[in-house]
Amino acid sequence: MLPAKPPSASATEMVELVLPNDANPMGFMLGGAVMHLIDLAGATAAIRHARALMVTAAVDGLEFLNPIKVGDFVVLKARVTAAFTTSLEVEVKVYCEEALTGARQLTSRAYLTFVTRDRDGGRVEIPPLAVETAEERELQEAARLRREEHLSRRSRTKAT
Repeated sequence: MLPAKPPSASATEMVELVLPNDANPMGFMLGGAVMHLIDLAGATAAIRHARALMVTAAVDGLEFLNPIKVGDFVVLKARVTAAFTTSLEVEVKVYCEEALTGARQLTSRAYLTFVTRDRDGGRVEIPPLAVETAEERELQEAARLRREEHLSRRSRTKAT
């Protein structure tokens, strides 16, 4: 068995300036552009934990809570919340940060599932997650429940 890693080993923060080409005619960042950055931040955290090739398998709970304006910074914070044998879950929180004041506001949160792939398409075992705090244990349990839902949904889909 591989040695466990704490969530801090995968912690990732990305910051991007929102430019007009990322926005709709009202000057707000496009949802698809936010989703792209969420996937990149999530993949970075997943790879940092697993040190293996990872592909996105699912996205859960993505909501757009507040807009991000052109000229703001978009700040993404990602960390692994649970690790299974060959897959893991990453939480990504998205904030808008006013460039001149530094004021931040949560704009989105999503949970992404990533699975390993080797160069031949097989699966690779990944390290377990070493949870230490009550918050980390709660996040891990919620991830386990989401995983059960995914597996149940997948088996129902294959049966039809």
